[in-house]
Amino acid sequence: MRTDVSHFKCEIVDGIATVALDRPDRKNPLTFDSYAELRDWFRELTYSDEVKAVVFASNGGNFSSGGDVHDIIGPLTKMSMKELLTFTRMTGDLVKAIVNCGKPVIAAVDGICVGAGAIIAMASDLRIATPEAKVAFLFTRVGLAGCDMGACAILPRIIGQGRTAELLYTGRSMDAQEGHAWGFHNKLVPADDLLSEATSMASRIAAGPNFGNMMTKTMLAQEWSMSIEQAIEAEAQAQAICMQTADFERAYNAFVAKKKPVFEGN
Repeated sequence: MRTDVSHFKCEIVDGIATVALDRPDRKNPLTFDSYAELRDWFRELTYSDEVKAVVFASNGGNFSSGGDVHDIIGPLTKMSMKELLTFTRMTGDLVKAIVNCGKPVIAAVDGICVGAGAIIAMASDLRIATPEAKVAFLFTRVGLAGCDMGACAILPRIIGQGRTAELLYTGRSMDAQEGHAWGFHNKLVPADDLLSEATSMASRIAAGPNFGNMMTKTMLAQEWSMSIEQAIEAEAQAQAICMQTADFERAYNAFVAKKKPVFEGN
């Protein structure tokens, strides 16, 4: 999996990919280029056996200030409808790439996490935050609808319909304690421990059956649009597939031998 990216930070150590936006002086805004490169990177991640889990980290005390006012919002005001739709589809494709990458993604949220930055955190599987984290879906505050990049579909499944409606209509900031109480953040930790805690969680997940993790992430996404009966049947098929993996046999053999299983992802 490539780490030679140009518009964000990326490193891979022991199967954990750590990525972060890299404009800390501006609180890490997204640009046309970083949107596209992140989308392409997460799409490629689907086919990587090297990476077992991803940490989307903060940088310089902030996660992301969203779309850059000068590099994105200004130019958007001068675009044609066709050009605007190309852009909004591209931003949505980043969310789809994160959801469909087959790897658990943990957002490590510190400081400002707003707009498209909040969407990236939302699209992640888990979110660990600092007490200083402030999350806002502030699209209505710039004259747009709150329904951006899947917010109206994904956010209610995390925090509920009424809470989502309040955040999307008002664009107000959700502080860390509120986000934790509402279930948006899985855990709050001090800023000095944020990256190590997220990496530790990623490592624990990566030590599990990675094919099984991929199947879990796939079913979490696909079952949103299924009936209960369809979901139960889909899970029966998914589990039968996982029962054919060597990791399933490894787990059984380890149990019999009273040892901890060592999974290899196949």
